[in-house]
Amino acid sequence: MSRVGKNPVPIPAGVTVDVAGQMVKAKGKKGELSMRVADEIAVAKEGSVVTVKMREDTKRSRVLWGTSRALVRNLIQGAHEGYTVNLEIEGVGYRAAADAKALKLQLGFSHEVLYPIPVGIAIKTPKPTEIEISGADRQRVGQVAAEIRGMRPPEPYKGKGIKYAGEHILRKEGKKK
Repeated sequence: MSRVGKNPVPIPAGVTVDVAGQMVKAKGKKGELSMRVADEIAVAKEGSVVTVKMREDTKRSRVLWGTSRALVRNLIQGAHEGYTVNLEIEGVGYRAAADAKALKLQLGFSHEVLYPIPVGIAIKTPKPTEIEISGADRQRVGQVAAEIRGMRPPEPYKGKGIKYAGEHILRKEGKKK
């Protein structure tokens, strides 16, 4: 029995949710998002909450129940508040600068790395060593952050590279004489 799936998803003020068959749409101040729920799952809007239930008790529907509820919650929260991921850059000469169309990264390569900013994602650089990625879709924000981090992941000896804010890097001891 899913403890996550049993809980109804509250709809905050300012967000409208439409459920039409297997399609769930949420519209709020951060944007409009939609998703298709698996056929084994039934979604219903009841007043100011959205409930997610299994149509029949099969192994696949039990697996998808909690996942579908979490995805619906992410959809509603993304339309209402949005999501933000912060990255930190460590290393001498490593820096970032964002303009309207691309993120320019200097990561110790012989050239500057340009990352085009996808539609629906906002990237800001409050400091040259900080990157703030925000948007309504949680999956896309996380994917963009992972792609940027993947350009120069933190190395274990000096910790140089791009890391998530608050991420702890396991450090290795250098070679001994």
